[in-house]
Amino acid sequence: MRVAFDGRAIHDHFPGIGRYAYNLAAALARTQPALELHLLYHPGQANTRYPLEALRAYANVRLVPVAVRNFAPAEQWRLPGVLRATGAQVYHSPYAVMPYRPGLPTVVTIHDLIPLIQPARYSTRARWLFGLTVRLAARAAQRIITVSQASAADLRTRLGIPARKLVTVLEAADPAFAPQPAAAVAALKGRLGLPPDYVLYFGGNKPHKNLERLVRAYLRLSDAPLLVIAGQWEARYPNARNIVKEAGAEGRVRFLGPVTAADAPALYSGARLFVFPSVYEGFGLPPLEAMACGAPVACSGASSLPEVVGEAALLFDPLDEAAIGATIKRALGDDSLLADLRRRGLAQAATLTWDKAAAQTAAVYAELAGAAQ
Repeated sequence: MRVAFDGRAIHDHFPGIGRYAYNLAAALARTQPALELHLLYHPGQANTRYPLEALRAYANVRLVPVAVRNFAPAEQWRLPGVLRATGAQVYHSPYAVMPYRPGLPTVVTIHDLIPLIQPARYSTRARWLFGLTVRLAARAAQRIITVSQASAADLRTRLGIPARKLVTVLEAADPAFAPQPAAAVAALKGRLGLPPDYVLYFGGNKPHKNLERLVRAYLRLSDAPLLVIAGQWEARYPNARNIVKEAGAEGRVRFLGPVTAADAPALYSGARLFVFPSVYEGFGLPPLEAMACGAPVACSGASSLPEVVGEAALLFDPLDEAAIGATIKRALGDDSLLADLRRRGLAQAATLTWDKAAAQTAAVYAELAGAAQ
């Protein structure tokens, strides 16, 4: 079976979707030898995270250069010809912006509906464009892969997509996320100037990440260690920093900024507790990455996050600052609880693998290819 996999999102502009696309493509190549994967990519786009050339080592992978960028209008008329030239039986786009008349059976992955779930946080134009592209992708595809049951429910209730078109395939942590040696953790702490104990948040700072409530709740905990907030920072959402500055609490909360892929596993591994207060996630990789690195996790009980962490994390209401603070205080004050969370987190992370995701995705391809014959 031959599949055209749209890997044009595997570049630096798409850290989340690019990671999903690369890890899924690599797992398909590694575990599905009967599958011939034609991976479309744009050779001119910056890609410092994911070694596409490494996929050439697999006999069942063909890299197909396509000089059409994501969002370019030309993808609507140029990509269908590229897809036909591959001779593929199925086309898979990991992103809703795609050719909407691809000319062959199509699978699209729709990760979340954040602009529709959290509309007040987006401009009217952004909401309209997002809604249009998602609806066009859903109409073009014979199957829609969602990354959680929560996202599948959103697609059914918000967009009226029939359940028969939806397939849930949970994501996994990158294999690099594993408990790191004590020496590596100590070296990272020394290089970044981190104390022996710290509580970690790792992710973006968009409003749905709920950092304002996290910071306010944390500042009420008088004896808590340093809170480290790491990840890409968007200047248009400064409120969490402003709260810390206005409270004169720069010594209690440190905004670390972007962290390299090489440093992330040690940063997770060194945390006394990982906390993730997001009010909405299509999947939510950071808690899973933290568990895979052996960090105890406390996180929001909203949207998909209970699916991700299972019974391995402490859950709280992300809209209740008192509950956030009480959960963190409970965890930090109980070493045996932290040890149990570490153990359960490692076990939970081991149940979600890219190999399993690849097998489930390949089954979707086989269904469509068989139906087209």
